[in-house]
Amino acid sequence: MGKIMIVDDSLIIRMNLKKLFEKQGYDIVAEAVNGQEAVEKYAKHQPDLVTMDITMPVRDGISALEEILRMDGQASVIMISALGQELKIIEALDKGACHYIVKPFKEADVIGKVQNALKDKMKEISNVCSSR
Repeated sequence: MGKIMIVDDSLIIRMNLKKLFEKQGYDIVAEAVNGQEAVEKYAKHQPDLVTMDITMPVRDGISALEEILRMDGQASVIMISALGQELKIIEALDKGACHYIVKPFKEADVIGKVQNALKDKMKEISNVCSSR
C-alpha cells in the first residue's frame, strides 16, 4: 500500500502517526528523531513517503528535506509543523515539500494528504515509464 518514514522528535507524535498509518494499512519502514537521522534512514529504506517535522534538534526538517530531494528528486515529503510556523511551511513548500500538516492534526486530514501525495507520486512514476 505504501512505505512511510515518520520523522519527529516527539515520541508521542511518532507513536500517534504510526498507529494511524498502520490502521490504514501502510508499512512504517523507519522512524527518525531528527533531520540528520532522517537523511540517513531515507537513503537506507527509500520510503514512498516521509512525514517530516520542521523544528527538530541536530538538523531541522527543511534542511533534511533539501538533502533528501538532492538524493531523490521524486521524494514525497509532507511537512508537519506547529501553529504559528506559517513562514516555515511556505519555505518548505517552496523547497519541494508536497503537502503540510499543522499540529494538532486531525486523522482525516493526515490520511487525505498522505493518500493524495502517494497518488501524485504514482502518477509521476507512470508518466516517466510511459515516456520511455
